[in-house]
Amino acid sequence: MADNVVMDTTRNEVQIDLDKFMAMSEEISELKDKLREATDPELQDKRNPWQKWIHLAKTVDAWRIWPRAFLSVYIFLIYFVVMWFIDLEAPTMEQSGLISILVGAGAAWFGLYVNSASKDHAADANK
Repeated sequence: MADNVVMDTTRNEVQIDLDKFMAMSEEISELKDKLREATDPELQDKRNPWQKWIHLAKTVDAWRIWPRAFLSVYIFLIYFVVMWFIDLEAPTMEQSGLISILVGAGAAWFGLYVNSASKDHAADANK
């Protein structure tokens, strides 16, 4: 044990030198101040002028805006292509191949969308 520290384990008491206690208390206060500075968004914005852009990028990543937008546009376009194919009286082999490829690409799009969660989300799920 350290100097000037006496412990009585039967009564859960600790005796410590006043100077050492004051030094530890001051150190804890300094650590708390550093923690407040690190977590205060106003101070972070003053230190890093790009912090707002970083927050925006993290938000876009967390909401997965781009994959959802691409998938939505694909669904919209595939609907009209399938309606066009259904309206054909006698589809040719090439037209059938086009629809087959587009629908197969939809399965690939959906698989990429489902498996594209960021690594932060996967780490949170494992906790």
